[in-house]
Amino acid sequence: MDSVIVYGTLASLAAGLATVLGALPLVFMRQPSERVLNVLLGGAAGVMLAATAFSLVVPAIEEGGVSALVVGMLAGAAFVHLSDHLLPHEHFGLLGREGGDPTRVRRIWLFIFAITIHNFPEGLSVGVGFGSGDLAAGLTLAIAIGLQNIPEGLAVGAPLLRLGYSLRFALIVTLCTGLVEAVGGLMGASLVAIARPLLGYFLAFAAGAMLWVISAEIIPETHSKERAHGATYGVVVGFIIMAALDNLLEPLLSTITLSSH
Repeated sequence: MDSVIVYGTLASLAAGLATVLGALPLVFMRQPSERVLNVLLGGAAGVMLAATAFSLVVPAIEEGGVSALVVGMLAGAAFVHLSDHLLPHEHFGLLGREGGDPTRVRRIWLFIFAITIHNFPEGLSVGVGFGSGDLAAGLTLAIAIGLQNIPEGLAVGAPLLRLGYSLRFALIVTLCTGLVEAVGGLMGASLVAIARPLLGYFLAFAAGAMLWVISAEIIPETHSKERAHGATYGVVVGFIIMAALDNLLEPLLSTITLSSH
């Protein structure tokens, strides 16, 4: 059982570290243009919109039914909405470049906060997969979540550079959002008997939080300038990529799972 907990924690940690891979292109894009950042951020928003539907909403229904979906999503959306009023955005504004819009700074940090919330139940699900004894299922789930986390790293790092933060700071924040998955993985693998009945609610909570932020915060951020068409195409292409990836991975994951038995 100890080895299962270790495997679950390490797998969720590896999936979380994939967020840093998404932020690495920023090393070569120290001063990306407003248009490029809007397109990239729109693409990441599209990926996360698809991930919300396929990786959170669908599993939430499978794990907890419609009631878990309704309760969890409403709670997640309400929680982020409340956080919008409680986050100390004036303090965060001091960390950005001088003359920065405090509202814009708050939006970006709220988005990063929601990403962190979203990563916890993903790590939890990986831990539950390993804790249930099906190592192949846990491993394949970790691979799928890790691939999904790559564009999330870009979505976290890019707006921080836009606000004037250093590259090192952006990479550290991106890393911290991914490390939350290791915490969820440890809890899921260790407390699978408790986590399994509540997993549907956790997934739905994350879905509600992400859906609120994508619609109310991050998409308006990409459309804050006149050049909104590129960001819109980014959302569409990002959604298509994630939807296609989800369907392409399913046969491969099933093959790996079957070969392990």
